[in-house]
Amino acid sequence: MPLLMILAAGVNASELIFPTLECIHIVGFAMLIGSIAILDFRLLGYGMTEQQPPELYKSLMPWTWIGMAFIFLSGPLMYSSDPDMYYLNWAFIIKMLCMIAALVFHFTVRSKVVGLGAPGTGKAVACVSLLLWASVVFGGIFIGFVTEGL
Repeated sequence: MPLLMILAAGVNASELIFPTLECIHIVGFAMLIGSIAILDFRLLGYGMTEQQPPELYKSLMPWTWIGMAFIFLSGPLMYSSDPDMYYLNWAFIIKMLCMIAALVFHFTVRSKVVGLGAPGTGKAVACVSLLLWASVVFGGIFIGFVTEGL
């Protein structure tokens, strides 16, 4: 039996498993995007101004990684409950593309700018980061509302 079918059987075995996974997924996104947003707002000059961006980045990274672990463990399990609904859903596809872009941006451009403390580019990088992560959240919200697929 393929792994996806085994996962789907487990997730679909109880009415409480999917909502529980969804709660874990949302908590993970709150931790992930919350820790990222705190630093992005610091780069924009709002809040946490007593800390330098590199030290704030270092202190928030554990929260970012924990949030990522939550979403990357719960997300595939939720997907396994009804793969056809997800991979044919425009909102899900957009969410995944935005998430890939946000992760690549986060671990390349953003981390480099924060590490270097480049004064002129911090605000632009923070705006792009916030826009990408907001797109991921909006894509996730609309998954349940998009009924027509590919």
